[in-house]
Amino acid sequence: MVALAVITLVTWALLWARKDPKISYNTIINIAIVGIPSGYIFSRLLHVIDYWDYFMDNPGEIIGGSGLTIYGAVLGAALGVWIYSRISKINYGYLTDMLAPGIILAQAIGRVGCTLNGCCYGKVCDLPWAVTYTDPSHGAMIQSVHPTQIYEIFVNLIIFGVLLLLRKRLRPNGSLFLIYLTLYAGWRLGIDFIRDNKELLFGLHEAQLISIVVLIITITIMAFKTRWIKRDEDIFSE
Repeated sequence: MVALAVITLVTWALLWARKDPKISYNTIINIAIVGIPSGYIFSRLLHVIDYWDYFMDNPGEIIGGSGLTIYGAVLGAALGVWIYSRISKINYGYLTDMLAPGIILAQAIGRVGCTLNGCCYGKVCDLPWAVTYTDPSHGAMIQSVHPTQIYEIFVNLIIFGVLLLLRKRLRPNGSLFLIYLTLYAGWRLGIDFIRDNKELLFGLHEAQLISIVVLIITITIMAFKTRWIKRDEDIFSE
């Protein structure tokens, strides 16, 4: 499902490039070549940091794919694409706005994998829609838990719809990507209170701490720069 999510994002970008003279197919391929490995490296790195004690006792498992973080994937890929944009002189804000809806759609697909795999589940509950994983070796220990993966699938699809509605309505370039980061960070900050995860600092999970930092940065930037535009304005002029 992670592979399908990546394919979905790349396909989204290629379809966009097909109708947008400002972006070429070669640019999309180069972005994928840079963004996918940088996203993976950071995704794995944040997971290792989150479970530092375990990996210090088992250093041979540091390199692997059994533990990945969505924040690491997004922020790592964003950094890689930023470096590429600086070298190739391509408008980074324009690129990220183009990618933002595809990113959140890919995240929804990735969470289907989490649901099937039985990871990223919530705390024990007795709600009618609670999910029970019956494999005796599973971390949930055969208890009914919040299906937080399914919650996130629905929320990600809602954010996807919001981004489509706001597309071409904000200035300057990069504003739609900031909206995406803000909406997702707000969601993760809240949902992680009912997720069964490791506390890192001040009783908060790693993703919640990152969400707070992301919210501070994105809201500050949007407060000073982002504005609504009329339909007859040229959104691509900046």
